[in-house]
Amino acid sequence: MRADDVVLAYGGGWLDRAGELRADPERMAALLADPGSVVLPLWRDRCLVAADVPVRLTGDRAAKALAVADQTVFLGMDDGSAVFAADLSGLPEAAAVEAAGAGTAVDVRALVGRLGPAEAAVQAYARGLLHWHRQQRFCGTCGASTEARGGGHVRSCTRADCGRLLFPRIEPAVIVLVEAPGAPDRCLLARHAGAHEGAYSTLAGFVEVGESLEDAVRREMAEEAGVAVTDVRYVGSQAWPFPAGLMVGFRATAASERVRVDGEELVEARWFTRSELRERVAAGRPLGRVDSIDHHLLHGWLAEG
Repeated sequence: MRADDVVLAYGGGWLDRAGELRADPERMAALLADPGSVVLPLWRDRCLVAADVPVRLTGDRAAKALAVADQTVFLGMDDGSAVFAADLSGLPEAAAVEAAGAGTAVDVRALVGRLGPAEAAVQAYARGLLHWHRQQRFCGTCGASTEARGGGHVRSCTRADCGRLLFPRIEPAVIVLVEAPGAPDRCLLARHAGAHEGAYSTLAGFVEVGESLEDAVRREMAEEAGVAVTDVRYVGSQAWPFPAGLMVGFRATAASERVRVDGEELVEARWFTRSELRERVAAGRPLGRVDSIDHHLLHGWLAEG
């Protein structure tokens, strides 16, 4: 099953991102002042929640949160209503929780399973954009301060003779399910440095400058596990704004069964049959994070046999 046949966590958001509205400061100001607009408050990358659900503020409560926000960004339109994210990170946690009328602050990844994919997508979108703003307060060219523009989707250097524009950047990474070259059907899983004994997962790595996604698959598999792969096939992608990732899922076939881990990122790698993976599931050992594309890759492979 391809990833485009299912809605992965942090995908399928319902918002119309309405990019044409971002360049109109007057329109942005009017939408911010509209009591029907929705504000999603966050605190230091965490959702502010009440009864295990992220709060959605409107009217006076939204205005109160906006008044103390360090940064506000326009996320898009939802059935005619504007949706904004407000960063309350400059406040102590208790003050942020009070300003939002929430009960606590929770990482969006801890809410997966309680939120629908689309709701999780919007919260993750807000998290990623607000995180980027906190990291781009100064120009990397001249060192001057930057200011938000375009509804929060661009920052501009305030120095007149520089004026560099900074845009949110995505950090693509490949994640790969490698299959054995011969019978019986097996897939390669590895234990990463720092993972507890018996914790195995698919292999992954960041794409480098000047490298295609397929080239990154071949390089990462060779560097980390000493495995040469062929027949590299795209499966699907997943937004992973923690803080700015894009996970691109592939399957590939190993040229041989020989494995040689690098001893740095990976400390162990081995081939698993479907029966072995089913036994791990039955023993309560999950296959990948429930909110990650590696979960989809592994369970999709299991379903084929």
